[in-house]
Amino acid sequence: MQVLCCDDDFERWRAQARHLLMQQVAPHAVVWADQAQPQLFANAPNADEQPAIVPALPPPRVSAQLLGELETAAQYRTPGRWNLLYRVLWRVVEGERHAGLAGDEDGSELQRRIKAVRREAHHLHAFVRFHPLTDHPWLDYVAWHECAHDVLASASMHFAERLGRQRWLIVSSRDAVWYDGHELHYRRTCPGEWASLAARARDSGDPLWETYYSSIFNPARLNPEVMQGHMPLRFWAGLPEGHLIAGLISRARTGAQKHGQTEALAGKSGKVIRSLQQHSTANRKAP
Repeated sequence: MQVLCCDDDFERWRAQARHLLMQQVAPHAVVWADQAQPQLFANAPNADEQPAIVPALPPPRVSAQLLGELETAAQYRTPGRWNLLYRVLWRVVEGERHAGLAGDEDGSELQRRIKAVRREAHHLHAFVRFHPLTDHPWLDYVAWHECAHDVLASASMHFAERLGRQRWLIVSSRDAVWYDGHELHYRRTCPGEWASLAARARDSGDPLWETYYSSIFNPARLNPEVMQGHMPLRFWAGLPEGHLIAGLISRARTGAQKHGQTEALAGKSGKVIRSLQQHSTANRKAP
């Protein structure tokens, strides 16, 4: 049994898998150790430390589509993630082209992981809240976001495409990305300085976000189950408006059917204010 460690790095795993395929090493004869959990064979010889062997076969060729799917599935955070990828790769190279498809047992799990990773990338795009830094020498914005899977490096260019030359930092308890206005820099282990900076910004709150969310919250249309389906509870702690949600839901359940803007503007006067109040009333009456 060969025990390998790729440090949860896809390119390193890819090089190891290529070498194993050239040596005709079947999936049952190799295992990838997880960084966080020791393996049964943790003390066995590591294939990286063994003398090189002359390849018995030429380098394998696989489609770009399969390679892309394996790279996406590799971001799914679970023990033994790399073993499934090699098993699918081995079977496809051996002629079982259906091994990566949903109709196959391995393929079904592969596709499930791909779907979960893509959904987590969507959550990253939807729930990151940048805090402005007015006097920082190399940053304009900072955010704290916890991902369930390793999507921070691959999904963060979304913000570079939208914020232009703005410089920003996204930090989690595991890793971090920094965009310097030109290039994205990824750190698999978040530097302590970055973590402290993001924590201070997160703990300071954001009155603008809180005011905005309170204003657009419409208890007349609230469905808590649907809401948590779109905004899972695990994200609430990292959102500036997160501490407001429970109170807004509680008020809605006790019969507070006013739109947030109506209540906030109830004591004010003027044509624009009356227009907003009428708009809120129309929202409450809408099906």
